[in-house]
Amino acid sequence: MQWLLMKTGGADGRGLSRTSEVRDEGRILSSAGMSEDGGKATRKGAGGPRRNWRLYGITAVGFGLVCAVAAAVGQVARAHEGTAVNAPKGAVGPSGGTKLDLPDRPTVPVTLTVYEDPRSPQSREFAQRYADTFARLLASGQLQINHHLVTQSDKQYGGSGAAEAAAAAACAQDQGRLAPFMEQIWQHQPAPAHDALKDRKLLSDLAKKAGKINHDTFELCVDRNERKGWVAESQSAFAAAGLGEVPVVRINGRPLPVPTAQLTPGKLTSLVNAEARRVAAAAAP
Repeated sequence: MQWLLMKTGGADGRGLSRTSEVRDEGRILSSAGMSEDGGKATRKGAGGPRRNWRLYGITAVGFGLVCAVAAAVGQVARAHEGTAVNAPKGAVGPSGGTKLDLPDRPTVPVTLTVYEDPRSPQSREFAQRYADTFARLLASGQLQINHHLVTQSDKQYGGSGAAEAAAAAACAQDQGRLAPFMEQIWQHQPAPAHDALKDRKLLSDLAKKAGKINHDTFELCVDRNERKGWVAESQSAFAAAGLGEVPVVRINGRPLPVPTAQLTPGKLTSLVNAEARRVAAAAAP
């Protein structure tokens, strides 16, 4: 304290007064964001806050642009997936062609190809009427069933319910759960004029009822339209073949000798057994 008093003019009161003034001046300068430099008061960091706000603004704009570009890329990718022809797991078809049939059982002597429309009441009636017959023939080891999903009811009634349901069924096929999913479609099929099958929430609920379907994987497949292009190709092939109205059944690639409308479970069983004998005889040495 004595050293300070000496530097400011002694201990006669005037020195103390000067010291107090210096301290007060320092507090004022500090609170104003200023400092003394060679007796001159200078403002610290002039323009700093403005520069910071400009940097924040530029960063925010840049981030917004990145998000917008990412969203646009996502939309383009989903649109492409909706038109790409990606066959579901396990699909079968002719060599060199698109695999459009979904088999219940591989490599057996007799193959039934069933053309069915998820929105068609006639397809539902056929599937439910022949469910037990199909189960017995599959268990016999003589038969496999290829399901060929078509969407002609969308043209008949308008809308997209058949295409949405067929694409969802193909997503279920990816997990080996086509048959249980289609059973749910047939059990809960809405009136075709209402086009309720286009509701993806309904399809998601049916997948849960089918059981043993990984829900996240299923919903991602549906949301990305991963099987929509394949479904469109399947319908195009059916229309080009001129097979008429669904349901249509072919046995080892040939039309049945009787119209589907005149078919019975007993007749179908006889036709399959006869075809199995024919194939076995042809393979005999």
